[in-house]
Amino acid sequence: MDLIQMTRELGKAIQASPEYKKMMEAQTACDADESLQEGIGEFNLVRMQLTAESQKEEKDADRLQELNGKLQAVYTAVMGNENMMAYNIAKQDLDALMQQVQGLLTLCLNGEDPDTCEVPEGGCSGSCSTCSGCH
Repeated sequence: MDLIQMTRELGKAIQASPEYKKMMEAQTACDADESLQEGIGEFNLVRMQLTAESQKEEKDADRLQELNGKLQAVYTAVMGNENMMAYNIAKQDLDALMQQVQGLLTLCLNGEDPDTCEVPEGGCSGSCSTCSGCH
């Protein structure tokens, strides 16, 4: 089996993982949640209004403050939505899995034994050249 085919198999395995399935289920729930979708739409509309107002030559400070407050309120409502919270947790879990996969690949590219190398907790890849420092 060549490297590209093995990568395709890895992709299939990732898609079969509980983390991926949970994220996709959460994404589907978000897409079907009309209240959430309306909130996202409102957020985007208010953000566009805020951007337009802030780009005016003569800015209305009261209007900017009003729009900023509205944007924060809509954002809080969207992020507090049950389906959005479930999606964010599922996305974090999938991201953690992918960081571990990426870390293992990096260790292997650095010459580590693929059968025994482990990604240290904290995500260190073993390469000091890309590190901003420990802890």
